[in-house]
Amino acid sequence: MSNPVKIYVYGAEVKCASCVNLPSALETFEWIEAAVNRKYPNNHFQFIYVDLNAPTNEEEKKMATHIVEEDLFYPVVVVNEEIVAEGNPRLADIYKVLDEM
Repeated sequence: MSNPVKIYVYGAEVKCASCVNLPSALETFEWIEAAVNRKYPNNHFQFIYVDLNAPTNEEEKKMATHIVEEDLFYPVVVVNEEIVAEGNPRLADIYKVLDEM
């Protein structure tokens, strides 16, 4: 059995200045999870929400530090270890990466 594809959404409770009119990072996480599960009902994905201020392991801490240091717009969507979207993510971009797997 292969390992599940890990889909991370990194964000924070407080929205970034340019994201004021967009959904929160947690709302975006829930939206992505529902959309991906609808499109790929027979695939095994692991969805992980990571608060930028409270990563739970070294891998998450490293990515959270990268996001903050590079001033990326959050939420940031990461599939396995590849950043695939930031700010207002597009499902088409996420689907493209998942289709390639």
